[in-house]
Amino acid sequence: MVVGVTGHRVLAEVDRLKDGLEQVVRRVQAAFPGDWTVASALAEGADRMVVRRLLDRDGTRLLAVLPLPRHGYETGFADAVSTDEFGDLLRRADEVVEVASQPGHDGAYEAAGLAVLQRSDVLIAVWDGQAAQGRGGTGGILAEARRRGLPVAWVHAGNRRPGTLEPTSLGAEQGSVTFERFPGEPRPAGESPGGVRGR
Repeated sequence: MVVGVTGHRVLAEVDRLKDGLEQVVRRVQAAFPGDWTVASALAEGADRMVVRRLLDRDGTRLLAVLPLPRHGYETGFADAVSTDEFGDLLRRADEVVEVASQPGHDGAYEAAGLAVLQRSDVLIAVWDGQAAQGRGGTGGILAEARRRGLPVAWVHAGNRRPGTLEPTSLGAEQGSVTFERFPGEPRPAGESPGGVRGR
C-alpha cells in the first residue's frame, strides 16, 4: 500500500498539525493495515513532517520522488540545516526516482506531484483548502487526486501569504482533519460505487 504525501512548504502552529497527523495515521492504519510505502518529494515543510512520522511506524518504506536531480533540488532549500535534513531522509529511502526533466521549476514540481499520485493508493495532504499559488502546488495536486478518486486524508493547515514566506494559520481550524473516500465515508454526490480507482 502506497501513501502519497503533498503539502505546504511554510507551516504555522506545527504542534497542532502534528496532532492532526496523529489522527490521520490512526485512521489510515485502520483502513489500510499492513506494510506501507510512503511516496514523497521530501520537500521542506509538510512533506518532511509527514514522512518522518510515517517512518516511525514499523513496516514503512520510503520512495523518494524528486522533481530535480539532487544537487539542483538542494539549491532551493532554505539553509544548510534543511539540506542536511533532506540528505538524512534521502539515505533512508529504499528507492529514489528522479522525474524526467520538465521546463522550469514549477513544471518539475508538478511532474513530481503527479508521479507521487500515479504510485499512490491513498494521499495525505497538509493543505489550506485553497487553489494552488503556483503550478504544481498542493491545491492542484489535491484536485487531481480527487479527479482520480483517491482516498484523501487532509490535515487543515495555513499556507503562506502570497508572494512571501510569511506563514498563515487557519485559526480554530488549524490541525483539524477531513477524510474523503475512506471506507465508511459517504461518497461525493454523483459518484458510483467503486469510484475509488484500482491499481
